Amino acid sequence: MLKLLYFEFMKPVISVSDLQKTYIMGSEKIHALKSITLDIQKNEYVALMGPSGSGKSTLMNLLGCLDSPTGGEYILNGQQVSTMKDSALAQIRNKEIGFVFQTFNLLPRLSSLDNVALPLIYAGASKKHRRQKAQEVLEAVGLGDRSGHKPNELSGGQRQRVAIARALVNDPAIILADEPTGNLDTKTSIEIMEIFEKIHERGNTVILVTHEPDIAEHAHRIIRLRDGLVEVDIRNENIIKASDPEHHYKSAKNAI
Repeated sequence: MLKLLYFEFMKPVISVSDLQKTYIMGSEKIHALKSITLDIQKNEYVALMGPSGSGKSTLMNLLGCLDSPTGGEYILNGQQVSTMKDSALAQIRNKEIGFVFQTFNLLPRLSSLDNVALPLIYAGASKKHRRQKAQEVLEAVGLGDRSGHKPNELSGGQRQRVAIARALVNDPAIILADEPTGNLDTKTSIEIMEIFEKIHERGNTVILVTHEPDIAEHAHRIIRLRDGLVEVDIRNENIIKASDPEHHYKSAKNAI
């Protein structure tokens, strides 16, 4: 019985084996992912890195159930998702994964509160629950007093906080962030990375896609891709803590 419980505890939240993705461009085949095999455990903090064309964006789309692989296997929280149809993938995305994008992807005519509440509409939650939950997560990212503001009334950092709140509103197991600081200045980037630290500390699995080494250093594990393959998969021995006052000082000094 103890062995069974231990096995269940150790079972990865994400497990991919020989994952492949090929795109057909006219008469040419583009092998975006040639063969990816890796496991990500519950509550890991992982950075996916790689140059343009390495396959990191393709892998992110597959891990986020935004696309289906050409070959191989993808098991998410014990569910075989690599062969699921689009409708089933949409349900998995809404339940299991929260997305944060570089360009925020907020609807311009909606308030912060309504933007954050959108995933709950798709989940079938009542209006009362949607508003209460959306306000709760906005307060958690420090924007409780901006719930009525539209995106054009917010700074870039505030918009990203709204996007993070939207990612959290369904209580997903996994937060998948694609270049979340790409459009932000150094000071604001540190503030956003501090939020990701708190998300990880509360028990979420965080997968961060970035091309910036200093951002990747916040993660506990760094996976580098090249030419559709895993080039490096290492534990980060020099984790940067955004909450460390010394880090704020060094970053401010480097920005001068």
